[in-house]
Amino acid sequence: MRIVFFGSPATALPALNALLSAGHQVQLVITQPDRPAGRGQKLTPSAVKVYAENHGLPYLQPEKIRKDEKTLELIREASPDVNVVVAYGQIIPASIIYLPPWKSLNIHFSLLPKYRGAAPVQWAILNGDRFTGVTIFQLNEKMDEGPILTQEMVEILPREKAPELETRLAHIGARLLLQTLENISRLELREQDHSQATYAPKLTKDQGKIDWQEPAEVIDRKVRAFVGWPGAFTYFQGQRLEITNGQVTQGVMPEARPGEIIQIDKSGIYVCCGRRSFYLIEKVKPEGKKEMSAYAFSLGGKVKVGTALGSEFPKK
Repeated sequence: MRIVFFGSPATALPALNALLSAGHQVQLVITQPDRPAGRGQKLTPSAVKVYAENHGLPYLQPEKIRKDEKTLELIREASPDVNVVVAYGQIIPASIIYLPPWKSLNIHFSLLPKYRGAAPVQWAILNGDRFTGVTIFQLNEKMDEGPILTQEMVEILPREKAPELETRLAHIGARLLLQTLENISRLELREQDHSQATYAPKLTKDQGKIDWQEPAEVIDRKVRAFVGWPGAFTYFQGQRLEITNGQVTQGVMPEARPGEIIQIDKSGIYVCCGRRSFYLIEKVKPEGKKEMSAYAFSLGGKVKVGTALGSEFPKK
């Protein structure tokens, strides 16, 4: 089939690669403009743009696709049988959605109508769900509300972090996409039950802040859901400290207040949480530094049993 592909991050690559490997003709790739990234805020291309360049695929990077007539014209010239959308990052206008004969298919990393929105994987982990999935649906003009072609349920593994789960779902989505395209003339569209809809809004930087009054299980889910962006973080002596790995720990622990460090050993830093639960911090990323083991961080001398995490203001 002739395809125009819309996508931006690395999670879109399995689908794009699968289309090419299966012999589909990717006529045009639409991806986000280069954006500032990293500590130096250097302009950085999307993963999909890099892939397109490496594979000789024509691509466009409209700043605002809803107002870009040139993009619409070039999509018309590409004459796609179907548009395929995976984590593109902009709202696609009706003039593009309904242009191809088979319209536009979207791969979404949840079992719609659950977790409509930009961050379905993170919210599924954050809420402690045991299962999530992949949905392939036909786009319409509303956010993730189009009719469903196919779905597959996926178990969330006990220690799985958002990037790992997202990668698994991306590969499952790529396989489902090929099956869908192969059988598209025989598949029936199924309307979503909108009364069962839940939402997964875009994450903000402040959502990563850890509240040590919460149980360790909740804090653990936050660390696994927010690794990468926005990062689960606390403060130590006024400095932001991102926690990149850890786990709920059991055992006889001393009386302590939430946020208090109760033990340090080579496994990491043990912290008291709400409801007399305890969390073992295994890896951290101090402000302006690279990731390191929590034990290595503690060797700086300032981290001691009895000190507390959580205050944005250094002790005077």
